[in-house]
Amino acid sequence: MKNISPRKLVLCLADMFVACVGCFLSNYLLLIVSNGRRSLNNSELVVFTTLYIVLTAAGLLFSGAYNKYWRYFKIKDYLSCILGTGISSVFVLLITYLIYLPKNPAFSFTILSFVIITSGIIAFRFCFRRTFLLLTDHGQIEMKKRTMIVGAGQACRIILREIESARLDPNNPSNQYLPVGIVDDDPKKLRTEVMGVEVMGNCEDIISLCKKENIEVVLFAIPSCTEAQRRYILDLCSETSCVVKVVPYLSELFLDEEQPKLMHQIADIKVEDLLGRDPIIFDKDDIKEIIKDKVCMITGGGGSIGSELTRQIAAYNPKQIIIVDIYENNAYDIQQELMMDYGDKLNLVTLIASVRDKEKMKIIFEKYKPQLVFHAAAHKHVPLMETSPEEAVKNNVIGTYNVASLSEFYGVEKFMMISTDKAVNPTNIMGATKRCCEMIVQYMAQFSTSKTAFVTTRFGNVLGSNGSVIPLFKRQIESGRPVTVTHPEVIRYFMTIPEAVSLVLQAAAMAKGGEIFVLDMGSPVKITTLAENLIRMYGKVPYKDVEIKFTGLRPGEKLFEELLMSEEGLKATENKKIFIGNQIPINSEVFIEKLEKLEQCAIANEPGKTVEALHAIVPTFNHE
Repeated sequence: MKNISPRKLVLCLADMFVACVGCFLSNYLLLIVSNGRRSLNNSELVVFTTLYIVLTAAGLLFSGAYNKYWRYFKIKDYLSCILGTGISSVFVLLITYLIYLPKNPAFSFTILSFVIITSGIIAFRFCFRRTFLLLTDHGQIEMKKRTMIVGAGQACRIILREIESARLDPNNPSNQYLPVGIVDDDPKKLRTEVMGVEVMGNCEDIISLCKKENIEVVLFAIPSCTEAQRRYILDLCSETSCVVKVVPYLSELFLDEEQPKLMHQIADIKVEDLLGRDPIIFDKDDIKEIIKDKVCMITGGGGSIGSELTRQIAAYNPKQIIIVDIYENNAYDIQQELMMDYGDKLNLVTLIASVRDKEKMKIIFEKYKPQLVFHAAAHKHVPLMETSPEEAVKNNVIGTYNVASLSEFYGVEKFMMISTDKAVNPTNIMGATKRCCEMIVQYMAQFSTSKTAFVTTRFGNVLGSNGSVIPLFKRQIESGRPVTVTHPEVIRYFMTIPEAVSLVLQAAAMAKGGEIFVLDMGSPVKITTLAENLIRMYGKVPYKDVEIKFTGLRPGEKLFEELLMSEEGLKATENKKIFIGNQIPINSEVFIEKLEKLEQCAIANEPGKTVEALHAIVPTFNHE
């Protein structure tokens, strides 16, 4: 009785009524046509009608006619009604044959009843479905998005239940979906139904089924799958023209045991879901040990990397967090976010200051005595730095030297500098300045007389960061403009912002001084493929709905980036995804002399001489 819903009970009673009316109508027609020769007498009619009422309900239940919601009924689903009434008619004949041996008076009656009852049941369902959709969906059924669900498990059931319960509320976001079918790789579930929605195939059928069934939205509902499975299925989904939405991982779900809800947690597919590698796992215990009860300063703390640094550091119970940023809007945003999340539990100081200003930075160091410094302040946009090399040097090189030298003077325990793969054999101004920053850090590590550990962390492009291509691509797609890619073959290494920041914190825990920590970022990603996937994620077709325009490599841009200079070598760490580049010896006298000349050219605002001085200090700089 637990599985008998009010909907099924109403439908069953309606079918029984149709069976009753069908029997009386059949007998009446036989009475007129045959002048009473083939009609039943009153006692026989009562027996046959009773049998038909009971057996019709049983036959329809057996055939699965009650398993599908009215709104999801298709033409083939009416076959279950024919099968159910056919079964009931056969059993009526068998039972009455035994009752009325040797002659069954009701063969003609049974055949005519089967036709009338079947027609009545199908007509009732058809008319009721139209009326039901008109009343409950307010005539908007055609406006709903045809939806396919990936995964026929518990998450699928919860989603279907939420969609069904939302049908009376036009303002409920769940009401926009019309479940058409399900795919699941379990062969036992093929052709079965989940709350009236058919499992049409397996995951390999996603592309063909989306095309065949005119699917508009794909809901990925397997929160317990592995990263490899998730990525494989999302790759298939991204090849369709559908909008793809995903249920978060099981560990990320918020479920109420009394009444679990999923639809409000479903989100658009993220580009990082298509990176082509598993997320990096870090040792949080080591990070917690180094952060807890320490004064942590983050320069560039309002930026994409810096703000994530403050978020993650805040979670490890630091003594104090000092955000230093020259851009007050970003600094304010992260300040307010942390205040809302932690309130008075977090000792947070937000300062507007430039790392270029050594005197100002000296005041900050003197007052707050930071124990850990995370240096994320930098100019990062490659094309902009090509036209303003002196500004790149002032902010990146001079700013790094200021913060690093003050860290040594005030006895900071560890100084972490955020670098980039563009620093390896640089072909642009930004990359060359970051390589110079790496050399400053290595110089400080090599010749420092203090106990400060100077460390560099180097990684590739960060998805969603201020300098990433993703925000640009999204703006172009949303505004209906072509997506611009510099070259069809350009490739890049990618990581997520949380991964990048976790690498910095893990490196801080491992650091002894002088290392360049490099993340194994897996296979590089073709930017063209990334753009195509992003377009598909918006439910559009690349090159048809959204043009991809190739603009040519920008000044100083490479087709591919490198993560390690050949002379650095690689040294494994306990974390299989993190490697250490060997320290390259720095000639202190020559380096300082060239660094001073570079600073003089930048301060004098002489871009040509600044580039020449940058070439002199970074021998691997190849700038045309």
